[in-house]
Amino acid sequence: MKNSKLVLYALVQSIGVFVYTSGIVWVLFNTDKWIGKNFSLWQPVMTLMLLVISAAVTGTLVFGRSVYFYLEGLKKESILVFVYTILSLALITLSVFIVRFIL
Repeated sequence: MKNSKLVLYALVQSIGVFVYTSGIVWVLFNTDKWIGKNFSLWQPVMTLMLLVISAAVTGTLVFGRSVYFYLEGLKKESILVFVYTILSLALITLSVFIVRFIL
């Protein structure tokens, strides 16, 4: 498999993680507007459930293609997609920090 295709898989996965994370942060920032500031037992439960769901979603986005390739016998490609995904996530994170500190 071509290296450029592996990089594309990694970028798509990383952008998916970024979009999902941004959406969750938007929801968390607007929760007070939707349900008010009345704290109850259910808010920590909802927060922990959101954490579990987020771990599953982002874990699937980061590891899904790598596991698929590994199970198909493409061990080298599996490792490369994983490494490229981590590197692209690091670049996206660094870009967010740079934009944040410039603005």
